[in-house]
Amino acid sequence: MASRTAPDSLRLVQDLVNTLDIETGEDALTDDGGLGAFLHDHGVPAGRSGVTALAELQELREALREVCLAHTAGTAVPEPAARTLDRLLAAAPLVLAVRPDGGAALRPAAGLGGVAYLTALVAAGIATAVADRTWTRLKACEAHDCRWVFYDKSPAGRSRWCTMAVCGSRAKMRTYRARRAESE
Repeated sequence: MASRTAPDSLRLVQDLVNTLDIETGEDALTDDGGLGAFLHDHGVPAGRSGVTALAELQELREALREVCLAHTAGTAVPEPAARTLDRLLAAAPLVLAVRPDGGAALRPAAGLGGVAYLTALVAAGIATAVADRTWTRLKACEAHDCRWVFYDKSPAGRSRWCTMAVCGSRAKMRTYRARRAESE
């Protein structure tokens, strides 16, 4: 899959959603040690693990994918996805930390670890992206067999596919064939 890398504030969201390859069904989180490796690779301190933590992270991932699909379509976030995000994000509080240089940043609240810590990092990234107006450029490929999350760097912000060379070309070819079949 081609991936247009998101800015730092959204990279974790992009990485998380792209742990599932829709086309092959391969889920990097369910691979042997996959959940632990993902958390470790993203600097997440130890916390709850196991089936419940994995299920929560997968639920977060799919709700975020729904948001990214809404960004692609220019529609509202589906209500079930919004409710899921509200519930999961509420369990991962943030605090505002003032830096020595006078700046400030959101960070996970003390005592969080594992999936809750990662969820708080996701929330902080989204808050930053909303503030700098990059959040809606994180999109999911419109192709039903792809749904790969990419960062739309196009000037108009209207990209619909993760890559024009693969998913975009397939979609255009399907449209062409359908029109041709109708005219015959």
